[in-house]
Amino acid sequence: MDALSEALRGVRITGALFFNAEYGAPWGFASPPSASVAPLLAPGTEHLVFFHLLTEGQATARVSGHDDVSLGAGDIVVFPHGDAHGLWNGHVKELHYATELLPKLLTGLLVSERGGGGGAVTRFVCGYFGCERYAERLFLAGLPPVFKVHIRGDPAGAWIESSIRHSVNEIESGRAGRLALLSKLSEALFMETLCRYMDELPAECTGWLAAARDEVAGRALASIHRHPARPWTLPELAKEAGASRTVLVERFTRLLGEPPLAYLARWRLQLAARLLEATDHKVLQIALQVGYGSEPAFNRAFRRAFGVPPAQYRRRLRRGKGTVSPTSPRRSVGTVRASTRWGAGGKLRL
Repeated sequence: MDALSEALRGVRITGALFFNAEYGAPWGFASPPSASVAPLLAPGTEHLVFFHLLTEGQATARVSGHDDVSLGAGDIVVFPHGDAHGLWNGHVKELHYATELLPKLLTGLLVSERGGGGGAVTRFVCGYFGCERYAERLFLAGLPPVFKVHIRGDPAGAWIESSIRHSVNEIESGRAGRLALLSKLSEALFMETLCRYMDELPAECTGWLAAARDEVAGRALASIHRHPARPWTLPELAKEAGASRTVLVERFTRLLGEPPLAYLARWRLQLAARLLEATDHKVLQIALQVGYGSEPAFNRAFRRAFGVPPAQYRRRLRRGKGTVSPTSPRRSVGTVRASTRWGAGGKLRL
C-alpha cells in the first residue's frame, strides 16, 4: 500500500504558477514568508509552499541559517514551511524584494519578466502549492526549510517539466484553459517532487516521508489513512503491516515520534476538525464518521487537542474568528537574516 497516495487523497491541494522569468546575471530577489502573502495570492488557502523550477542556467537559493543551495537546469527548489528566502545568480549586492511584483501577481495571470544584467541567462518559473494547515503534520513534517530535487532524471519528471515549459510559452497566445492546465501541472509537479525526494532520503532519516517509505511503518500509515474510522487495535495494525507489534511500535515511533494508535487518534481529530469546518453534520455524526463510539468521548478528545469542544470550535469558525490550532509546539517562520540584511527601498543586502 502507498501511504503517500492515501494521505494526499485526504488533503485538499491546489497549485499555481504565477511568475515566468528570464534574467541575465547578475540578478537576485528576496521572497517574504509565504504566510505574509498567502491571503493575497491564494485567499482561503491555509498553507503555501513556494517553489522555483529552473529550466535553463544557474542560480543559488538561501534560507537564513542554512547552507546555500546551488541550482541548475532541471532542478526544482522547494520551501515546504514557507520560509523567507533569496534567489540569485552572479555577484549582487542586494536582492530586490519580490513584493514589488504583487500588483502584477494579483491580476491572477502568469507574470512574465525579463531583466538583470548582460551575463549568463537563467530561466525559471515560480509557483506555489496550497494545502490545508495540517499537511505540516503529514507529508511536510520533517522536511528541511529548503531542498532541491532534479526532475530530469526520468521520463515522468522530464514530461512534467516540458509540459510546463510548453504551457507557459502558450499563455501569451490567449488560448482558453491554459491557466487551469498550469494549475494541474503544478499539482503534478508537487507530487512528483515529494515522491522523488522520498526515494532519495538517506536511510537514517526520520519524519513522515521516511515512515511512508519504510516497509513496516508505511503499511500501517496507509491502512490508517485509508480507513481512519475502523476500530483499529495494535494487533490488527501489526497484521496489516506484516510485522510483530513490537517491531511496528519501534519502527513507527522511531520514524514519527509517536506510536501508531497515538497517530491514529490525532489524525481522526484532524479529520473531525475539517468536517466541522466544511459541513453542517451534527457533532455525533462527525464523531461516528471518524471512529468514535460516542459523542462524550469525542468531545473530551477534541477539547484536549483543540482547547475547546467541537460545537464551540464550529461557532468560532462561523463567526469568522479563524481556525483553532491543535495544542502543539508551533514552528516559527522568520525572515532572511544571518548573513543578510534589509536595505533601503525594500531590498535585501547580501
